[in-house]
Amino acid sequence: MVDPPRVSTPEVQPLDPQQAEILLQTASGHPHENLLGFPLSTGLRLGEALAIRWRDVDLDARRAMIRFTLERLRGQPWRFAEPKSDSGRRVVPLTAPALHALEQQRWRTAKARRKAGEACQDYDLVFPSAVGTPLDGTNVYHSFKRLLTEADLATTYRVHDLRHSTATYLLAAGVDPRIVMNIMGWSQVSMLKRYQHVLPAMLDEAAVRLEAVLPTVRANPPAYG
Repeated sequence: MVDPPRVSTPEVQPLDPQQAEILLQTASGHPHENLLGFPLSTGLRLGEALAIRWRDVDLDARRAMIRFTLERLRGQPWRFAEPKSDSGRRVVPLTAPALHALEQQRWRTAKARRKAGEACQDYDLVFPSAVGTPLDGTNVYHSFKRLLTEADLATTYRVHDLRHSTATYLLAAGVDPRIVMNIMGWSQVSMLKRYQHVLPAMLDEAAVRLEAVLPTVRANPPAYG
């Protein structure tokens, strides 16, 4: 009979395209360079990116099957966990930047495997550690924060905001909301409103479109009175 307290959802902020480019340029040559570029171009959660395996990737068809997320619980070994909802299990398209990140990552992984030798473990991971084991998301988080500092970007950004940026770009490009939901793995339509941020370029485009349908303003408007 009592109204439950409202749970405040933390506001998420996207990187605009220029900020994203600066971040990726700063990350060039970093061990996590491709890992950070991949979620930005696919909309994957960090745990999904850490769990993706080469068997889930079809470079020719430009598709990736998202089937698991990497889960680490305190006091327990890591594991591949099923998505929390059916919408989390999905197929995402691979854009040119995503394909480039995968190609670079395959070369980097092969080089690390040769260097590790017999110490290397093969889990078929796209983004493994130097010895083939799953990366620790916490370490990725700290690396991300250091890269933000080097790029002179706000350190309030989170790794998850890369995914948030992808959703914003998709909506800004006019992609059908239903397709956006499918790519992002959302099960609730309400997520669209949370992720639909207005970028400056979107405001400019809206102004141009509005001007195209508004009556032309006369140079010498008639006097009244």
